[in-house]
Amino acid sequence: MKTIGEPAVTVPKSRKEYNDADRKAIEKNFRAKKILVCGIGPDEYNRIYACQYAKEIWEALQTAHEGTTEVKQSNIDMLTTEYEVFRMKDNESIQDMHTRFTYIINVLYSLGEIIPRNKLIRKILNVLPGSWESKVNAITEAKDLQKLTIDELIGNLKTY
Repeated sequence: MKTIGEPAVTVPKSRKEYNDADRKAIEKNFRAKKILVCGIGPDEYNRIYACQYAKEIWEALQTAHEGTTEVKQSNIDMLTTEYEVFRMKDNESIQDMHTRFTYIINVLYSLGEIIPRNKLIRKILNVLPGSWESKVNAITEAKDLQKLTIDELIGNLKTY
């Protein structure tokens, strides 16, 4: 783009007016568009067909999948509430509880809401029913909860 006239007006440059920086920017945009278009299916392609720039494509796909900022924040709030009230169900296996818990955590993570590992460990230990109290106490006393991974915790709980 270039600016011309007394009341400044921005108009596109002709190809003859392109400099090296313009050519590099056009090439980068082309490469980014190509990567984005090759990575999507036909339904997604229909959403971005009219987009001229890679940034437009990215924003269209982001809005389609994550929603607007308000929708994204609403999803974060809903999942945070689900995380806070999370409990192990009666007659639920550790593996099934872990699968439900991991789903919530992964979706929160994908929306940019990251919960520290030590908080996740403590949450899992706190949501177990009273019948698990002896195992929770044993793990809490024997393991360093700052270094314990979720997979190690689930493995320990499965052996109980």
